Amino acid sequence: MPPKAKFTREQVVSAALDIIRDKGVNELTARALGKKLGSSACPIFTVFENMEEVMSETVKGAYRLYDKYIARGLQETPAFKGVGMQYIAFAIEEPKLFQLLFMTEKEQNPTMENVLPVIDANYPFILLSVKAYGLSDENAERLYRHLWVYSHGIAVLCATRLCSLTMGEIGNMLTEIFIALLKDIKTGEKV
Repeated sequence: MPPKAKFTREQVVSAALDIIRDKGVNELTARALGKKLGSSACPIFTVFENMEEVMSETVKGAYRLYDKYIARGLQETPAFKGVGMQYIAFAIEEPKLFQLLFMTEKEQNPTMENVLPVIDANYPFILLSVKAYGLSDENAERLYRHLWVYSHGIAVLCATRLCSLTMGEIGNMLTEIFIALLKDIKTGEKV
């Protein structure tokens, strides 16, 4: 009979998220988890096979937290600006988790054409809110692509503490770039 679990999977993931928040992903070890939970590392492996599984579930936990930010952004009008603002808010408020999710090298290197359908499938209201400005599908995707890259740049600057911006400044920046890009697209200029 296997030993009784001392901790739940959720408790281990919560502790792992706390370690990453405080010290970064490189400090997440079985020993550090055990210490955070007030135990040795052994009880962790009664609910997880190995540290790879712990990390996989921890990343899922970070995405669940991130999804709460995006859900708030989707309630805003326009949704694409709300999502951009919440994406950046996540980077500011959870910089180490943002780095884990969006600033670590990925095994695959997808093209923008592969990324946009995934975003649209997961968050269809974002692209719809861009299309509401009377744009074709192609121009809406072009505009959204530029807004996404711009928002990611601001988020990285904030997550790495290279600069400090208020949410008001960020909102103004996103509005200004949106208006400039929309004007260029509507006048037929290439962005």
